[in-house]
Amino acid sequence: MVLPFFYIEQIDPGSSSINLNEETAKHVVQVLRMGLGEQLQLTDGKGKLVTVEIAEANRKKCGVRVLQTANQPPQLKNITLAISLIKNSSRFEWFLEKATEIGIVEIIPLICERTEKHHFRHERMNAILISAMLQSRQCWLPLLHEPMGFEKLWQTADSGRLPALENYQQKFIAHCLPEEKRNLADLINENLHSKMILIGPEGDFTLGEIDRATRHHFIPVSLGNTRLRTETAGIVAASLLMQL
Repeated sequence: MVLPFFYIEQIDPGSSSINLNEETAKHVVQVLRMGLGEQLQLTDGKGKLVTVEIAEANRKKCGVRVLQTANQPPQLKNITLAISLIKNSSRFEWFLEKATEIGIVEIIPLICERTEKHHFRHERMNAILISAMLQSRQCWLPLLHEPMGFEKLWQTADSGRLPALENYQQKFIAHCLPEEKRNLADLINENLHSKMILIGPEGDFTLGEIDRATRHHFIPVSLGNTRLRTETAGIVAASLLMQL
């Protein structure tokens, strides 16, 4: 039997009981109509998986007793997608949902020269990641950064607020310009687990941005023979990097 699965931001190690927040308590008690002694599972999005049973069934304050605690190892493949924001927020939300289901570890929203929309509701977007993590029954929540300018990507990496770019074993930039590039699928080395790919906006990266990336040792790649929307390109890249 698959137990109901919920997210809780903080799980104190060694704790024998947990109080669910009001939103989760309402869903457990009022929507699912669960009662005393029934079991469910919790994750903190940092690898912890806790099996609990309901000790106090109140829709505003639901207390649960810890039965078992396990730790799931992180993804072997450490994949980071740096992808431009796009005009249609719902399409970007769709990308976040699917990238989480696939198992992407880190997502960096980019503001490039041709990015047309800069507004970003981080709290809402992170809630979409949580929902997708629970739906796919994972215990690791992707790290979602605040949007950053394309140029700031290099400065942030150098300052230590992001993993240093040189720590990635393979780095790619996908673009549609008729410059020399190879198919991403042909370049992926399955023995190298740490990878980053850059995905541009609707109008693609500029020549200057591509040049800057290649000077930081990003390999120009194609994702296929057709021209893809930004969010589609992100999912194709994620799928290739995770599966090959």
